Amino acid sequence: MSEKQTTQQQNQQPAAMTEEQRQEWVRTQFQNANRYLAERGLLSETILTKESRYLVPDIAVWKFKLQNGKRVWVINGRVTTDHVSAEAAKTAREAVRYFSFQWQLKAENIAALGDAADTTQRQMATLLVRNAEALYQLSDNEKLWQQA
Repeated sequence: MSEKQTTQQQNQQPAAMTEEQRQEWVRTQFQNANRYLAERGLLSETILTKESRYLVPDIAVWKFKLQNGKRVWVINGRVTTDHVSAEAAKTAREAVRYFSFQWQLKAENIAALGDAADTTQRQMATLLVRNAEALYQLSDNEKLWQQA
């Protein structure tokens, strides 16, 4: 393949999603986030949709009110699914930054293990760094966070 063809392929954007595909993606991410919480014994009561954000098809940031009255942020999509108390961030954008920094710290802690870290831990650290960097870029993009 020529260098020109390779560059053209890299510059091509994936086909735009239809509104129906976008809605299905959001629905699937919501179900995955709800399942993630339930697997950890955290049962959701309601989703705070006005505070949640969906950057389709990359990430979804959900704010849930749990049955115990607490609120949590859940992030999922093309990143590791994770959650944190809503006290850690006021907005979805702040939650994205929070996850980015936390994942960097987790990766650094694994790296600090040196040879004591097994292959799975090293792979997880690599994934966390990649996801953290992607989240930071998303959180830093003003256009994504402007109110419609």
